Amino acid sequence: MIRYLLLITFLFLSVFSFSQKMWDGYEHLMSPSRNYVIYQTISEINIDGKPDETSWQKAEWSEYFQDIEGDLKPAPKYQTRFKMLWDNQNLYILAELEEPHIWAYYNIQDQIVFHENDFEIFIDPTRDTHNYYEFEINAQNTLFDLYMPKPYRNGGQAEIDWNIKNFKSAIFVDGTLNNPNDVDKRWLVEVSIPLKSLTNYKEYVMPEDGSYWKFNFSRVQWQTEAVDGKYTKVKDKKTNKHLSENNWVWSAQGVVNIHLPERWGLGQFSTNTVDENTVEFILPEEEKYSKYIWIIYYKQQTYRKETGKYAQTLSDLNLSQSTKTENGKYILYNMDVDGHKFTATLKTEHGMKLSINNDGFFKVLEK
Repeated sequence: MIRYLLLITFLFLSVFSFSQKMWDGYEHLMSPSRNYVIYQTISEINIDGKPDETSWQKAEWSEYFQDIEGDLKPAPKYQTRFKMLWDNQNLYILAELEEPHIWAYYNIQDQIVFHENDFEIFIDPTRDTHNYYEFEINAQNTLFDLYMPKPYRNGGQAEIDWNIKNFKSAIFVDGTLNNPNDVDKRWLVEVSIPLKSLTNYKEYVMPEDGSYWKFNFSRVQWQTEAVDGKYTKVKDKKTNKHLSENNWVWSAQGVVNIHLPERWGLGQFSTNTVDENTVEFILPEEEKYSKYIWIIYYKQQTYRKETGKYAQTLSDLNLSQSTKTENGKYILYNMDVDGHKFTATLKTEHGMKLSINNDGFFKVLEK
């Protein structure tokens, strides 16, 4: 009996120890993402940069932005936050950016505005990390929009020629634009995105009550100085290159790369209007287990970088076919490798099945 108890204890501790070690070296990619409940508007939103409507007044602000690497870096110097609303035609976004020196010179659509200070919106309606959208706006209200069939890390190429239809945006500057001689307070970005326009070669995804999209929001902030009455990005005196920009985001990525859609936050749509009872955010079941499938993808990419090929077995990745999650549930892994491709699946105790492949395509096979 004593031997049996010792064996059970040993097995439990082994599984527990293993489940803790499986994140070693990848902890920065495992922090929880943020979330936001998106309520419906009460009445029409006028896109003018001035959020006077009752809908905006009642909508809650998000958390303040953090560094893109999260707690690894200091908190942002200036505060940034947003609100979201929707109706059956549009998604509405309002952002507030604290800024003592508001500047922007790019004024032609599809100029790469992140070379200046900007506000950026990222949307993945299907949550599979593919087929997502990016919108960048500067204080001149210049838009740079693009469609990504898949992330850059997986060979994706930005389709800059894609232009969203009927997108509306407006800027309110609480101060003066492009004037280094005074101190400004903030600038507001107000946006209306037609739901039907979030498409490229496929049908659009219409939100439903309780449905989820992946979102993230980013703020690019450069260090500047005034030269001849104009804002200029500061250069390193040794290299003569511009100092690196700050990247402040809503939901931390863990690395300086916003194009990891699996690390974005979640927006939960509610058909309640913004003046009705609040709705509790409920984390989707698949999101509770997603990091247990993404760890295979991350480890496979590291293995390939080091060896030139993908690992053939889970043990090559220091993973076990059966493991215990942090909430005490067991999961089963399976992995098929064929040359330069792989597909891995995860199955939970209650039958949910998730998959990931070498392209970083995430899919729920069974719920």
